[in-house]
Amino acid sequence: MWIHPLAGKPVPTSMLVNIPRLVAAYYTERPDVSVAAQAVIFGTSGHRGSSLTSSFNEWHLLAIAQAICDYRAEHGIHGPLYLGIDTHALSIPAQDSVLQVLVANGVTVLIAPDQEYTPTPAISLAILAFNHGRQSGFADGIVISPSHNPPEFGGLKYNTCQGDGADIRATNWIENKANEFLRLDLHGIKRVSIAQTRQTNFIHYYDFLGHYVDSLCEVLDINMLRHAALHIGVDPMGGAGVHYWERIAEQYALDLDIIDKQVDERFAFMTLDWDGKIRLDPASGYAMQRLIQRKADFDVAFGCDTDHDRHGIVTPECGLMPPNHFLVVAIDYLFQHRPAWNKHAGVGKNVVCTQLIDRVSTSLNRDVYETPVGFKWFGGVLYQGALGFAGEESAGATLLRRDGSVWTTDKDGIVMGLLAAEILAATGISPGTHYQVLSDSFGHPDAGRVEGNANAQQRAILSTLHFSQLKKSEFGGEQVLRSTTEAQGNHQAINGLKVVTENAWFVIRPSGTEDLYKIYAESFLGKPHLESLLKEVQSLVIHLIS
Repeated sequence: MWIHPLAGKPVPTSMLVNIPRLVAAYYTERPDVSVAAQAVIFGTSGHRGSSLTSSFNEWHLLAIAQAICDYRAEHGIHGPLYLGIDTHALSIPAQDSVLQVLVANGVTVLIAPDQEYTPTPAISLAILAFNHGRQSGFADGIVISPSHNPPEFGGLKYNTCQGDGADIRATNWIENKANEFLRLDLHGIKRVSIAQTRQTNFIHYYDFLGHYVDSLCEVLDINMLRHAALHIGVDPMGGAGVHYWERIAEQYALDLDIIDKQVDERFAFMTLDWDGKIRLDPASGYAMQRLIQRKADFDVAFGCDTDHDRHGIVTPECGLMPPNHFLVVAIDYLFQHRPAWNKHAGVGKNVVCTQLIDRVSTSLNRDVYETPVGFKWFGGVLYQGALGFAGEESAGATLLRRDGSVWTTDKDGIVMGLLAAEILAATGISPGTHYQVLSDSFGHPDAGRVEGNANAQQRAILSTLHFSQLKKSEFGGEQVLRSTTEAQGNHQAINGLKVVTENAWFVIRPSGTEDLYKIYAESFLGKPHLESLLKEVQSLVIHLIS
């Protein structure tokens, strides 16, 4: 896999995005909906794009907001809408556009005071709290964030009345309606001026930060964590939870060191990711260099992406844990330390998570519920309490409250980071060492992922890929035992292909948010076998899309 020569290094000034130009393009550029890359497209987690490529502009946001209003009306959603933003430069302009439409449609909107940033899990928690016990007048939400994507990106995700990201039926409806508005040059969109939104009675302030922090003791064993007196490191990565950590440390008397509290829309403080881009990915060792270099300073440390729905765990003995490793550790710990949980609550994972999850879950007598990539597939089953834990290979996860009731139905990077500290406090064993113990018992898989450039047309080819197109029955020297384009848990299309052999598996799928393809693989036959398998599969993919 090609790695940019500056990967893991500080960002050169010449590579920083021009924020005034970015914001100006948001208001001046007009998307051409006949061009696929400029249309509204909801990927695995909402619509994302950049104003510089006419894929995330004012017209997109106005159209999406009106589509959401129409969706709410058609589906009888008449309660308030919780709206949050992250620290990307396009988030505040996007919020203004969305508010203009929501207010014009008579939607009551709850936002954080003083333009405070709002993490994704705080939105999910607020929706669930409002809707608890209600029979009507349900609330939903919008998260304005492109998650870990580069600084020039903007994004918007619609969260349902269950607090989770909308499923494909809802996003298809919203996407189609929004593109219809774009084709009609915004005809039919209701809109008031920004000045009018500031004078309306439809916008109210909600203390997302206070409600979220106050509730943390219901999902984590804060007393144990406090008494362990651990020295904890946190890198908010300039994201939406930047002001949450100080409140958490103060309110719960934790020895928590926030290594950087600055917010910079250029994210100039970051180190470059594998491809030389600024990407706020806590699962990337290149992006997490600041915290990795200080691993010896803390008993345990963690970082979160821009909307704080993803986590990256750093320990003194192993540095940044691969996301799969921590998922395994969390599952093993939680199902032995949450006695109030339903004994039938299962484990949620997606098709690219490690097979170790299945082995550990079997030892705990817990069923595994496998889904396609995208956390939205877990929302309903988490809401029902059918899963105690759900996680993704991309470092997104959440869990039930300690009493077994629902916490969030969207990913929660804050809780997952603090859970790593709870595991250390409760067991005296670092999560990194904990993983080594588990892998000694259940097997030592080597996992890897390679990515490559793929335009919209090439991604479309990979999203409908079938095993017969590979024209092979053997990979990595082993016969193929199974191939599938559907997840075993919910039988939904995985937007790609999974192939399984006796000691390995791989998945080919296009990114839902970037012009990339991704190949995930895992082998229990050692790293050389994994590398050979990845090389073999990538060569085949390049041939297929050339």
